[in-house]
Amino acid sequence: MHKLISELTRLYLFDEQQQYVDADGSAQPLTPAVLARHLSGEQTVAVQLVTGSGLTRALVLEFGGKGGGEAHWSALCTIANAVQHELDLPAPAVSISGTAFQLWLSLATPVPVAQARQFVQLLRSTFLPASTDILATAPPADVEQVALPPCLQPSGKWAAFIHPSMGAAFVDEPGLDMPPPPAAQLGFLESLRSINPGQFAQALAKLQGHAGLADAVPAPVAAPLATVVTQSPTQPGLLLQDASLEDIVRWLHARNIEPTFRHRLP
Repeated sequence: MHKLISELTRLYLFDEQQQYVDADGSAQPLTPAVLARHLSGEQTVAVQLVTGSGLTRALVLEFGGKGGGEAHWSALCTIANAVQHELDLPAPAVSISGTAFQLWLSLATPVPVAQARQFVQLLRSTFLPASTDILATAPPADVEQVALPPCLQPSGKWAAFIHPSMGAAFVDEPGLDMPPPPAAQLGFLESLRSINPGQFAQALAKLQGHAGLADAVPAPVAAPLATVVTQSPTQPGLLLQDASLEDIVRWLHARNIEPTFRHRLP
């Protein structure tokens, strides 16, 4: 569990001043003990992804709501492929929330939440036609607060990170009946890399140009963190396509992860 918390912190959280919202709606410190209970299903909390000073480093897009699961998954694949092939950004993570699919982008250096909102909104408007724009929740709500996978949802389903090639298997029900193995969750996250400041600025400028905002002030490039590791040019991207059971098992075994059943057997 400690390694999983470390990976989640590396990608999406802050080392200090992270908070969650309790049952009364009050902000409380997100300590490692609270996060461990959250990940184990003992106490699900809504993690605040924005600091008190208005900065964020996790961008979350949710695909659900109206329409069928296949349409939701297709929309996620469209955005995820555009992130990598059109914007030249590192591969994002993919998760199921119990009710929807989610796409997670990690920023190496925090940005103002207003800039994060614009980035997410431009992603949606640029790569998803209006007729297929089926994000379940407005981007600002996703950017600011979210139940961090893996966690137990009120419905009794588990939210979890998944390998992108497995998404088509969850179009009817994007949730798990059983808690996902921590080792598998760790395996899905440890190869991911954060978007560095230069990459983010370039991608935002490209999106602004596409939207006719070429005269907008370019996004400022913050000094990169000394501890951030950039993505290797040979790092494989997401395989956003249907995969056979053998493909999935082979991928898991290559990372010393033993696959488990998705549902309890009757």
